Amino acid sequence: MYFPTIDQRQIKDLVDGVHARTFWGENMLMAYVDLDANAIIPIHHHVHEQMGVVLQGKLQFTIADEVRDLQPGDIYIIPSGINHGVIVGPEPARVLDIFSPVREEYKY
Repeated sequence: MYFPTIDQRQIKDLVDGVHARTFWGENMLMAYVDLDANAIIPIHHHVHEQMGVVLQGKLQFTIADEVRDLQPGDIYIIPSGINHGVIVGPEPARVLDIFSPVREEYKY
């Protein structure tokens, strides 16, 4: 499918309070992610490179030993194997994440 639509894509829950609609090709995966207010993505790492942009809301983002407060328009880049995590602010948030290679566990 060359032109999928976000609204017609089924939602996949990634962790408690984190809901994604994912789209993938052979070498990368895009995740349109809605985060509940005050949701927490615990510190973790993976082999995938990840980058994204905040579309809505405010996040406290930790990458390695650096902590930043992000808001709409802010971009983050996470190299392979680097610890990272997120704490969502008091309002829901939305981000667009890109992963390479494809995160097989995010396909559905």
